[in-house]
Amino acid sequence: MSKKIAVVSLGCDKNRIDTEHMLAYLSSGGHVITDDFDDASVIIVNTCAFIESARAEAVDTILEMARKKKGKCEKLIVTGCLPQKYSAELLKELYEVDAFLGVNDYDKISALIEEANDEKPVFIGGRDRVFDQKRIVTTPAHYAYLSVADGCDNFCTFCTIPSIRGKYRSRTKESIISEAAHLAEQGVREIILVAQDVTRYGKDIYGKYALVDLIRELAKLDILWLRLMYCYPELVSDELLDEIAANDKVAKYIDIPMQHYDNGILKLMNRRCDSAMLDRLVEETKRRGIAVRTTFMVGFPTETERQFETLCGFVGRSNLENVGIFAYSTEEDTPSAKLKPRVPKSVKAKRVNALGKLQLDNVRKRNASMIGKVEQVLYEDIDYDKNMFVGRTQQNAPDIDSVVYFTADFVDVGSVYKVKITGYEDYDLIGEVIGEYSN
Repeated sequence: MSKKIAVVSLGCDKNRIDTEHMLAYLSSGGHVITDDFDDASVIIVNTCAFIESARAEAVDTILEMARKKKGKCEKLIVTGCLPQKYSAELLKELYEVDAFLGVNDYDKISALIEEANDEKPVFIGGRDRVFDQKRIVTTPAHYAYLSVADGCDNFCTFCTIPSIRGKYRSRTKESIISEAAHLAEQGVREIILVAQDVTRYGKDIYGKYALVDLIRELAKLDILWLRLMYCYPELVSDELLDEIAANDKVAKYIDIPMQHYDNGILKLMNRRCDSAMLDRLVEETKRRGIAVRTTFMVGFPTETERQFETLCGFVGRSNLENVGIFAYSTEEDTPSAKLKPRVPKSVKAKRVNALGKLQLDNVRKRNASMIGKVEQVLYEDIDYDKNMFVGRTQQNAPDIDSVVYFTADFVDVGSVYKVKITGYEDYDLIGEVIGEYSN
């Protein structure tokens, strides 16, 4: 029987892709998708469980949606990472939920809706995921995320992903290229490659790292940019950097989660890089004109003030374009949870703020140096408060990085314009359109 279904998607862009596949399964099953939660007969919450704050957000959202059962909502279903890892606990404690579904079984969502009942919640969870190209893209029409693999074999000591997502499993080149071609035919101009570790792509099924070969094939499609996220430092080769720099279809951008700089902390994290490797990566990306996005974790167990200052020194002198900063979160059943001494929350908060201020100082200086230059900007949105258009350069990914606010007489979403930079506000640039690129 057809149902009216509303879906909440929490977490990262990889989770968003899972939600998009689930929406396609629901639609092909004859169900109607709605964004009106008060009018839905079934509500689905696709969850993240990566860190404590993500789990808290998931539970809060589940309880908020559970209150809709006083109205038209007949069934509440929770999917994704949270039930994959904590199904036993959730089945006992979240009695408001009618059914749970793990990360490898989104194709079973329609069947689960039929099975769910008021008597006893059910859980469906397996380990053999089937990669499917069916999806309903939920990003703006001009860009989309594209998963090249699932799972992770890196086993960083702070991370629960391997226990949730399982071992690393690459998709075939054929399936990725086919899906990318379909996205391009739909008008997608920017394809963002994602996985837990994009640089490991192909090793498990082809016996060699195959990311560069995949990029070259995808670059044959009628798209504007390919963008690479989640590239582990030890696997960022000169060949990959050369391809990014030389290939006109690849954004001059790479996301490399470094996590720290101090060798002692990196070793405790089970990271396969060291400070010398990170220094070289920064040097090589800058030499090729490639912007770097990275993340750093502060307050890892045993982190001393000296080790934190070592990280600060690296951030200060490396002048990286896009930096995310997070405080360490203790995750049960991970090796790092056993490490002592732990850094107090108050100290972690101070270190996050201190490193953030250092990065902001770097960004302000770099943005000041941009005044008068002309940038290639992809138009995406309007900021009505500022009464300005909003776009991105090649050096910025959607949602997580800086933007460019600019003025123009007329612009089309998804088109690229020449924008002269006239100012800045902290992380974001301000400019005016002086022409359109042929794209």
